[in-house]
Amino acid sequence: MTIRYDGKVAIVTGAGQGLGRCHAIALAARGAKVVVNDLGGSKDGVGASSEAARGVVAEIKAAGGEAIANGANVANYDEVEAMVQQAMDEWGRIDILINNAGILRDKSFTKGSIEDFKLVVDVHLMGTVNCTKACWDIMRDQAYGRIVVTSSSSGLYGNFGQSNYGAAKMAVIGLMNTLVQEGAKYNIRVNALAPTAGTRMTEGLLPQAAFDLLTPETVTPAVLFLVGEDAPNRTILAAGAGSFAVSRILETESVWLPLDEQTPEGIAAHWEQIIDPDGERELTAGFEQSMKMIGKAAEGLGIKLD
Repeated sequence: MTIRYDGKVAIVTGAGQGLGRCHAIALAARGAKVVVNDLGGSKDGVGASSEAARGVVAEIKAAGGEAIANGANVANYDEVEAMVQQAMDEWGRIDILINNAGILRDKSFTKGSIEDFKLVVDVHLMGTVNCTKACWDIMRDQAYGRIVVTSSSSGLYGNFGQSNYGAAKMAVIGLMNTLVQEGAKYNIRVNALAPTAGTRMTEGLLPQAAFDLLTPETVTPAVLFLVGEDAPNRTILAAGAGSFAVSRILETESVWLPLDEQTPEGIAAHWEQIIDPDGERELTAGFEQSMKMIGKAAEGLGIKLD
């Protein structure tokens, strides 16, 4: 069955070029009305221009779609609220939010400044928080919402020179995990995209032949899937060069140690058991870890829990 978004309203941040542009055009081609948001700054967050966003809107309209441009800085909550109000004034609802806007200030942790670190976190993490917060009650009241946060392999696995970017990109996973729980009864589903794409943010970092494989068009199908009516929930979907994978955070089974071994030395002595992958699993809520460890302790102590 074809996935379409007829009657749905979508906001795509950072949609003036690269991945965001591709996401916005593809959503519109499948029936969505799209807010094309882009501050229009450089890849390191300097400057502002609405020219790129207006250009994408023109492309969408030329293809018969509906779209409006918005130049809000996602790191500024007042501007984000105004963007959301613009969408509500125009179309009366918001069904889809794709948090895509981002900047880079790559430097090793030693050489990078605190100011650059804060700016990257403000755009990637707080920008995602701001946009999601501004849409949340609207989606809750209409009992429908599909939200995508954009993570990265830099956050999930690390990448030299990107401590600021990686910290923000892992933080949005923590945001997703809790919003999934809070939004479930309102039919709000929240997922994460971990893209690998050849955009201005990755240009010059890869051989040209590899760069040419990493087109935004090979990533956007993942987003289209994550914002469909039958989308999954709490999924980290990696995408790049036409390949798709799911990333999971796993926890080992747990090893309970008797009181006299609950020491650093005891942990060292049992380290191979603690890290044994046999029985490891994905937890879906923080309390699951607590209950697992309480159960292990009760078993070890011979305590019966009511």
